[in-house]
Amino acid sequence: MLEEFCRTEIVYGTKAMERLANSRVLIFGVGGVGGYVVEALARSGVGALDLVDNDTVARSNINRQIIATQASIGRYKVEVAEERVHSINPDCQVRTYKTFYLPETKDQFDFTQYDYVVDAIDTVTGKLSIIEEAKAAGVPVISSMGAGNKIHPAEFQVADIYETSICPLAKVMRKECKKRGIDSLKVVYSKEAPREPHMTEALVKEMEAAKAAGSTRRSIPGSTAFAPSVAGLIAAAEIVNDLCADKKGI
Repeated sequence: MLEEFCRTEIVYGTKAMERLANSRVLIFGVGGVGGYVVEALARSGVGALDLVDNDTVARSNINRQIIATQASIGRYKVEVAEERVHSINPDCQVRTYKTFYLPETKDQFDFTQYDYVVDAIDTVTGKLSIIEEAKAAGVPVISSMGAGNKIHPAEFQVADIYETSICPLAKVMRKECKKRGIDSLKVVYSKEAPREPHMTEALVKEMEAAKAAGSTRRSIPGSTAFAPSVAGLIAAAEIVNDLCADKKGI
């Protein structure tokens, strides 16, 4: 085992680390939550990561996204994330897709080739399609619920979608999963009620620009450095623990 991961090997053991090195994980969304998932999986020794995101780094991402710096503004997030992964583990195989995932673009991905799938995107239609495709392929999937307008990272937890409460996005997802016959779904969510956003000058300008661009979004959520990052790290921990587990447990 590489010296870079020797401290992790002490915790999980050699066989588990070999399973991580031989695993391929598909991550949809490498922003506030997904970026930290990628970071933690790379630092845990996962051998292959496929990164899907069509967005570029914006100045407003700097407060919460691990790939966002002054130097990365304007660059594709998947390209910046790939460079970061290789700066951590040059041997990690990384494939990038500058794609906005929706049911219309799902055929670009063969879900059967993955050991785990991560849903860290915002659109409900895209999230549901990811979940349906992963379930059909028999691949474990974990989905991130709302992290916007939250300030208490200790409120994030892992649960089945049907055990969630408070979170507005989880409420929508519960209803839609039930309609589609999805009987279980592992999610990361917060029981903290979203805070009422302050109508700052920057928010007003951003909403006006979004409306001018044809966006139908009614609001733009605020975020912090510690809410989405914790959600991402919790999701990554679940993935690593699941991949390391054998029939006798970790």
